[in-house]
Amino acid sequence: MKKRIIDDDMPVGKLTPVPDFLPPPHKLVLPKQTVKVTLTLSTASIAFFKAHAKKNHVKYQTMIREVVDRYAKQAWFGKKAAS
Repeated sequence: MKKRIIDDDMPVGKLTPVPDFLPPPHKLVLPKQTVKVTLTLSTASIAFFKAHAKKNHVKYQTMIREVVDRYAKQAWFGKKAAS
């Protein structure tokens, strides 16, 4: 007789299906409207972003875009709020 293997990660008991409540993939992330630009940055700046991007498993261009977006948002709404 074979010995039954018990796996603690496997469900126990009767399983019940869960209705699909997630939106389709194309609605999960709304793409931002972007414009391609050419930008000259220092070697040190690029090295900084590449090192941190590698550590965080993201693209360095994405990190630069996020920094610029956050700065622009803060500068824009900061001025609007002060006015």
